[in-house]
Amino acid sequence: MTLLKELSQKQIIIMSATAGICVANIYYSQPILNEIAKSLMIEVKSTGFISVLSQAGYGLGLFFITPLGDKIARKKLILWLQLSLIVSLLIMATASNITTIYIASLAIGLFAVTAQVILPMAASLVSENRGKIVGIIFTGILVGVLAARVVSGYIAEWLGWRYVYIVSALLVSFSAILMQTDFPGNKERFEGSYTELLRSVLCQFQRFATLRRTALVGALTFGTLSSFWVTLTFHLSGSPFNYKSDTIGLFGLLAVGSTMLVPLFGKLSDKGNNPERSLIIAMGLILTSIIALAIFPDSLGALWFAIILIDIGVQAAQVTNIALIYTLDTSANSRINTVYMTSYFIGGALGAYIGILCWNAGGWLAVTIQMALFITLALSIVFATIIKTQLYKKQQQ
Repeated sequence: MTLLKELSQKQIIIMSATAGICVANIYYSQPILNEIAKSLMIEVKSTGFISVLSQAGYGLGLFFITPLGDKIARKKLILWLQLSLIVSLLIMATASNITTIYIASLAIGLFAVTAQVILPMAASLVSENRGKIVGIIFTGILVGVLAARVVSGYIAEWLGWRYVYIVSALLVSFSAILMQTDFPGNKERFEGSYTELLRSVLCQFQRFATLRRTALVGALTFGTLSSFWVTLTFHLSGSPFNYKSDTIGLFGLLAVGSTMLVPLFGKLSDKGNNPERSLIIAMGLILTSIIALAIFPDSLGALWFAIILIDIGVQAAQVTNIALIYTLDTSANSRINTVYMTSYFIGGALGAYIGILCWNAGGWLAVTIQMALFITLALSIVFATIIKTQLYKKQQQ
């Protein structure tokens, strides 16, 4: 396939918006868990696992579906994923029991991986400014993730939680039309069977130590973010805040503004800046936010400060990692992306699950301790990489 020097601005906007619209579906449930519980007349603890299942489904979709981007036409793959997502959203909107909601949540996560077909596709289509374009599309993903909480909170408050998924089905339908009418296709690359394709995914993990390292760091940082946002709903709905779902959703707006920094991180990656230094700065911001949450658990100002810092830190780490792994082998971008993003969202699902367990066991303080442990472990991996690199350089001298 001949690489394009640049994608048009319209194509980039369509890709960015579609990625954001699709991935947002994983997070719509977070600020409306109380409303779902009341509607079905069940305990809130039961609805907490809706978010876990959505992220687990996303992780499964990343491993079993997104590698197909290296084998079949991505344009066709995107269409079928979006159609399946629309059906899953409509099932969620009409569900009458928690079992159906659990199944629909898993399916929504599974088919929301459209975003992770688009991201490596963009990186594979261009020969210049790859980091910048990936950063812009990733901005769309982040806006979708963060705005999802605001949108779902307001729709649930004024129309009911079921309309959250009806509106989303309409948005996915509209974006599907745009993707099919103005989006470049691609030629097949991988000639083997589906089983061989999945085996090749595991080979990418074995091939690159950098991929293994960034996958683990990504899982820990996103696990921290997931723990925070899932338990924040419970924290804000209780004393001393006692906020409703629409107000809880508004807290996502604080993080949306920080997404504007993502293309900047992408530009820096194109210039070959030190990735370890960027990761240390990013995780330092996350750790600072966690300390603020632990010391001032009932302070609204501290909470605003922490939301901004934690999201900037996670975004910076994510873009740094993505730009780094897309330099490993451009002919296997979808499979490399599969390894990284599967680890990333499994980390998110585990973080959400562990966060709920910590909340049930020890409340907000237990959650902040868990988040601090995740980030400390991620930092230790980065420092170990720096030490290993320095020792290797000394041996070569």
